Amino acid sequence: MANELDHTDRQLLDLLQQNGLQSMAELSKAIGVAPSTLNDRVKRLGRLGVISGTHAHLDPHALGLDLLAFVFVGWSDGIVEADFLKRIAAAREVLECHHVTGGWNYLLKVRVKDTRALEGFLANVLKQIKGLQRTETLIVLSSPKETMTLPTG
Repeated sequence: MANELDHTDRQLLDLLQQNGLQSMAELSKAIGVAPSTLNDRVKRLGRLGVISGTHAHLDPHALGLDLLAFVFVGWSDGIVEADFLKRIAAAREVLECHHVTGGWNYLLKVRVKDTRALEGFLANVLKQIKGLQRTETLIVLSSPKETMTLPTG
């Protein structure tokens, strides 16, 4: 699919990642292509699955979600996985869930209000999963870089 993207597509994707609220007229000026052409390109990129949706990026601190943690989870019996994935999918605190290599099964990115809320998540969600054997929680002190912007070049 990457070979179907030309230079203009890549410029458009970069600009949309920087500010998805730009109008087609603003994008047109920046890229030098007619707004109707850019609109057609955005639709095509959506059909190709390159653009999977548009989202507002919210400041977690403005919402009182000041604690970010990464939680490694592990088990040895594969039967645990289905229940784990079902519960994690329903847990709004979990921003990301990654199946990983090494000594752990999954890595979770969790955003909550404070340590009390994190303790509640660990007790009421993770510890309720039968067969889950171990966890390791890392609390983030600061995030000098955090982005969802993908390189397009």
